[in-house]
Amino acid sequence: MECLVGEIPVHYEIRGAGRPILMIHGFSPDHRLMLGCMEPIFDKREGWRRIYFDLPGMGRTPGPEWLTNSDQMLDVVRGFTDKILPSEKCCVAGESYGGYLAQGLAARDPDRIEGMFLICSLVHADPARRRVPKHVILEREPGLLEQLTPAERADFEPIGVIQTAVTWVKMKRDILPGLAARDQAFLDRLWATGYPFADEASLERAAFEKPVLIVAGRQDSIVGYADSQELTSRYPHATCAVLDRAGHNAQIEQPALFEALAGEWLERVKRKSDHGPSTMDEGR
Repeated sequence: MECLVGEIPVHYEIRGAGRPILMIHGFSPDHRLMLGCMEPIFDKREGWRRIYFDLPGMGRTPGPEWLTNSDQMLDVVRGFTDKILPSEKCCVAGESYGGYLAQGLAARDPDRIEGMFLICSLVHADPARRRVPKHVILEREPGLLEQLTPAERADFEPIGVIQTAVTWVKMKRDILPGLAARDQAFLDRLWATGYPFADEASLERAAFEKPVLIVAGRQDSIVGYADSQELTSRYPHATCAVLDRAGHNAQIEQPALFEALAGEWLERVKRKSDHGPSTMDEGR
């Protein structure tokens, strides 16, 4: 399906019915990243409407030339939310850059967001500010890399901490299709001209007292885990879990822990929101 936000046709799909939860993927992949890791959580859990969509320049959503910074990207996300959920509150889950946008959404519209789930989330857009460990491989299945093409190996080996057939199949299913569909020129331009929010420090000043879950990979060499731990002082109702044997694809490398934590977060959100009104207008 497509939703026109300004002149941008945003590709999206919806699964299930009930409380809405907005799913925001990371920088370069598409909505299939979130679809792959989040849908198993709802196999035996009803009452949630999952909204998956492709950010501009990724997947099937085109990236316009005028969109050159993350503040504009956030405006598109807000516009999409207004179109799809014109009068409803929602939860938001974001991975990596999607987590960065989720934080921006919670800062801009705290009354609208009922809960936030940050997966290996970007905290500082500037790589020089991130505290990251060196990349390590804790498990490698013998002969696996030799079965991959050079391009597949180049995508998998530098990021995988647990390099097994199981994690490879999930990465090939959930992440690589989006990487193949991305508009690299658009992404390069955004990275060069405005990847950080213009006022990233404003995220630290924003009040958000709804249920938050932060999942980080102990061996994440892309965004690290130390910065994510500091988010607990920003969000007073946050659970922060640093998963060992997990890198930037923690949702793939530690699926059982990931799904258990996510399930507990959904229950917290449900309990919290059940005590108040369910629409934006009623909440004012």
